[in-house]
Amino acid sequence: MDKVQIKEVLSEFSLFRSLSDYEIYKIVDISISREWNKGSHVFLQEEPLENVYFIYKGKVKIYKTDMNGKEQIVSILKKGDMFPHVGFFRKGNYPAFSEVIENATLVVVPISQFEKVLIENPELCIKVFKVLGEKIVDLQERLESQILNNTYQQIIKLLIRLGKEHGQELDDGRILLKAEFTNRDLANMIGTTRETVSRTLTKLKKEQHIETDSVHDIIFDPDLLEEELFS
Repeated sequence: MDKVQIKEVLSEFSLFRSLSDYEIYKIVDISISREWNKGSHVFLQEEPLENVYFIYKGKVKIYKTDMNGKEQIVSILKKGDMFPHVGFFRKGNYPAFSEVIENATLVVVPISQFEKVLIENPELCIKVFKVLGEKIVDLQERLESQILNNTYQQIIKLLIRLGKEHGQELDDGRILLKAEFTNRDLANMIGTTRETVSRTLTKLKKEQHIETDSVHDIIFDPDLLEEELFS
């Protein structure tokens, strides 16, 4: 990917969308593009924090592990996402693992050089803070969901969120969520067990709140699922 292509990619991110060509080329000049294969890691937890990544193609799973090796999925990222959000203002090490779950092309921005660009461009610095603020609100809502909702409600909220982020809207307004997330993945996103997720999905299907097709994609009406949260 040459400099012009990198500019086109970065220009699609809300972080850079309103920058002038002169401003964005300051970032392009310090950026490179790289490809990662499925199953590889972009970085490992506790490795030195050096770069921030912008996804052009593919999907990346951000996760942590506890002392027993149990995985907790923080997020599933796709085209148009950046990670890690803390990278610009955090010193030290990467706070989580990042595993490529679908062959990916990423634009890599070195943090030390990017911070120099931010210092020279206060307007860009403000935009970075706005993006971080949105991420903090999202994480806060997810934490509150874990504290305030039971597991059944957490799974419903998770389906709704994944539908918004990764689903495909059908002609009738329902959402098709492809079977790219296993029950174990769903369990690891909210800190429960695979068996609990399986039982909950079976219950939702039996009560006709969701449907599954021949390849195990999940189909649902997000408005009806929202109603189930308060029933």
